[in-house]
Amino acid sequence: MPRTRITRAAAAIAALAATAIVLSACTKVEEGATPESSFPEQDIRLIIQANPGGGSDLSSRALATELERILGVSVIPENMPGAAGALAMEYVGSQKADGYVIGFAPVEIAMLNTTQDANVLPENYDLLGQIMLAPGVISVGANSGIESLEDLVEQAKSGAVTVANSGAGSIWEAATIGLGSATDAEFTPVPYDGGATAVAAAASGETVASVSGLGEALAQGEAVRILAVMHDERHPDLEDVPTVEEALGDEVLFGGWGGIYAPKGLPDDVRETLEAAVKEAVESDSYQKFQKDSGNLVVYRDSAEWTTFVDEQFVLFQDLLG
Repeated sequence: MPRTRITRAAAAIAALAATAIVLSACTKVEEGATPESSFPEQDIRLIIQANPGGGSDLSSRALATELERILGVSVIPENMPGAAGALAMEYVGSQKADGYVIGFAPVEIAMLNTTQDANVLPENYDLLGQIMLAPGVISVGANSGIESLEDLVEQAKSGAVTVANSGAGSIWEAATIGLGSATDAEFTPVPYDGGATAVAAAASGETVASVSGLGEALAQGEAVRILAVMHDERHPDLEDVPTVEEALGDEVLFGGWGGIYAPKGLPDDVRETLEAAVKEAVESDSYQKFQKDSGNLVVYRDSAEWTTFVDEQFVLFQDLLG
């Protein structure tokens, strides 16, 4: 056989062998070998439903710092306040479920469908994990002349008392209504875009009082006086401040919890990566220290536990506020 024909035949055989190897590799993948996920390959946006400076914002930013370290990409906080969080949560729900848009979900994710008829339902999202709990507190301006919760209630019984909160339909509006119901006092909720601005309103005298997370009240320093904690026990950072039950004899329990969520339908590998990253971030020393310094409690629930909890809270608020 001429040399040219031999060379061509050898090349054809080599090409067929290479094709067979490729087809064999493809067959193995199809039979169950799963390639490693490449997620994430680009920056992730973290949508925050409140203004900068409040508890939701600060918790989100603290977690974002840890997520960046864990995931190896930038996690960019983006504030989108409005409608007690409905604007941000409806936005996140409308995004592509690829893991590159996530959000901080406050307790209002279980409330807004009832209080505002918003298109916010827990079932519309992939809930990745709870990251914190902020006990509610009642505060007044330091120069208000109001020294105790009893003083505030007495004033509200003789005329309406304005109470700032983080927005219409928010947990702190619900807490204000709950406090008035328990004490037969007239508290008028006044909505603001976020807990930080609400507490600032009480500090300046724009409203008589505020109901917020403890961290947001502590951020105002000596400008406010914290009258009571809406929790079942005193906070370790405020041992001299009574619970509502200790002050009035009526149990009034409200707290702001929050976690990380994404549009419904994340691919399994993306969801697993994000769930694991959230857990690792919450367990980090720096995040734990941040929440302690902020007056919040670190309460972690994984995706399954948090989904069950949020569904239960949704039913609870339907009964309470519907």
